[in-house]
Amino acid sequence: MNFFRFKKLLSIYNSIFLFTYLASQTASQDPKYKSCEPKSCGAGPSICYPFWLSPEQESFCGHPGFQLTCKQKRPALTISNDVYIINDIFYANNSLLVANAAVFEETCPTPLHNISLDRTPFTISSGYHNFSLLYNCTSKPKNNSSVYELSCATDSTHHSFAGFHLEEIEMNSSYPLNSCQDFVSAPIHTGEDIATSLNIADYSEVLKMGFRMNWTAHNCSACETSGGHCGFENGEFLCFGRDRRRLISGDAGTSLNVGRKVAIGLGASFGTVVIMLVAFFFWYRRKKRQYESIFSRSMKSVPSSKAHMERRSSYNGVHLFSYEELEEATNNFDKTRELGDGGFGTVYYGKLLDGREVAVKRLYDNNYKMLEQFLNEVDILTRLRHQNLVLLYGCTSRHSRELLVVYQYIANGTLADHLHGERAKPGSLPWFTRMNIAVETACALAYLHTSVIVHRDVKTSNILLDSNFCVKVADFGLSRIFPTDVTHVSTAPQGTPGYVDPEYHQCYQLTDKSDVYSFGVVLIELISSLPAVDISRHQHEINLSTMAINKIQNNSLNELVDPSLGFESDYAARKMISAVAGLSFQCLQRAKELRPSMEKVVEILKEIQSRDYNAERAEDKDSSSDGVGLLKSCPIPPSPDTVTVTWNSTSSTPYASV
Repeated sequence: MNFFRFKKLLSIYNSIFLFTYLASQTASQDPKYKSCEPKSCGAGPSICYPFWLSPEQESFCGHPGFQLTCKQKRPALTISNDVYIINDIFYANNSLLVANAAVFEETCPTPLHNISLDRTPFTISSGYHNFSLLYNCTSKPKNNSSVYELSCATDSTHHSFAGFHLEEIEMNSSYPLNSCQDFVSAPIHTGEDIATSLNIADYSEVLKMGFRMNWTAHNCSACETSGGHCGFENGEFLCFGRDRRRLISGDAGTSLNVGRKVAIGLGASFGTVVIMLVAFFFWYRRKKRQYESIFSRSMKSVPSSKAHMERRSSYNGVHLFSYEELEEATNNFDKTRELGDGGFGTVYYGKLLDGREVAVKRLYDNNYKMLEQFLNEVDILTRLRHQNLVLLYGCTSRHSRELLVVYQYIANGTLADHLHGERAKPGSLPWFTRMNIAVETACALAYLHTSVIVHRDVKTSNILLDSNFCVKVADFGLSRIFPTDVTHVSTAPQGTPGYVDPEYHQCYQLTDKSDVYSFGVVLIELISSLPAVDISRHQHEINLSTMAINKIQNNSLNELVDPSLGFESDYAARKMISAVAGLSFQCLQRAKELRPSMEKVVEILKEIQSRDYNAERAEDKDSSSDGVGLLKSCPIPPSPDTVTVTWNSTSSTPYASV
């Protein structure tokens, strides 16, 4: 090595050293470290990442979905338009204690609907008790000390009350819970024994106890240990260091102290400069040989790399599309090609290069919850093959720019569209077509249950119809695969208002009978052509299930049936509709044990469909009997999906497969 080469190398190294040193001394004075210092509301708990307090802090100080405000000198969290007062935050185990802000109101401290944690980073912690509130009841329980009367929600004709263990009230006091119009279940964390809560005279104090929720977000402990403050901006987890410079950590669970890293780097520079210069000569001599060795190994790896890419063209047997391929198929996700908005994404019409027409679901956000729904739906559909289930063509990789799922395109819309939507026309969907739709839908659900899968979102907007009005059941984003050795799975209630199983809503125990309840609502829609929830109807008929049960029990089925179905004029149609109404009544039983299985439902529907009604008519002298009068004596409560606030009852799943 000659002197000039040594001098040149030393000059380059000194330049790098000087640049690093000056950069550490002249870094911009980033104010974000100061901005993200912990805050508080009055005497409330300390507020720091993943939470951020508006307007005192900027959004980059916390994670999306964790915005807090101050309400009555206490931190408040808004979830699905409901405000919850935070009593305490436990950062050590990612939990917080909250109570519905409505219970702190002076006028009428009662929550008006069930909590919904859908599409949020929060879940309800275990160890809670259900505190049930029933509104607009025709009477109230007598001589029951465990019941709290809601005087502010009671008038001369309707009563409202609350309490724990309402099933005991119904059993011990012979109180019919189905006399109440609306039902709200509020989780309360009271410890192992609820006796203390039962001894509290004011029900609002019980509600103020609140309940625990857990959250999921990046781990900030390493950043805080280094003296920094965590943040989140532009989809990246950040750690703001003490020297007011910020670095993006490559690992969500770690963070960097910038000042310490720079100091270590500068010190190491002095110690390594001599070693680098001595080693340079030996490195230079071997440079060519090393290069050739590396090049040789790289060339040998090309075939295996190509094979790997070929293997990754499918995921669990499902074709993996590239984002660019689907972008082209949908004309860059042209708004004119939108087929509708679902609960988790927008669906577009597309045409692949091979000519296939497809429906492409574009998930709203690539957050962890959307990824879970995405992988769940793909996993479910790869297990299933049935003529009445929508066909999955493929999806993008989980690491794609966006999460996209590709289905066969079903051009004739959803059952909801034809019953009470934009495609609904009087007489366009005759009873015998509806009967066939009921049978095919039941067959699809029975197949799912045989495959130990619960759909969990059965509704008419998830029942697609092809040009021959054959059924294709869709949207498996909420579905659950059941272990074969359990009878239920405990999970927070999810689904669509008007269709959710009341026992699932109260006990948080999902079973295949939850789908049976939802299918019972679908049967009523087929009979009535009315939506499951409609706030424009009379207060006691907002939920279609409640309306149907009342009509059947009062022997007024004719008032429920769509006039275009010929209930009064067609003997066969009347007998079939009456029998289907009786079956729907069984499906809508509150106790899941009283509901038939989907296999039994299929058996009954096929028997109704195949019966010779002309022969029966000749033998049936009393053609006025509907066959449902005996159902009057069977009590049944309403669906618990309270609709005391405005619901958007449009389809959450667009009509093109998803």
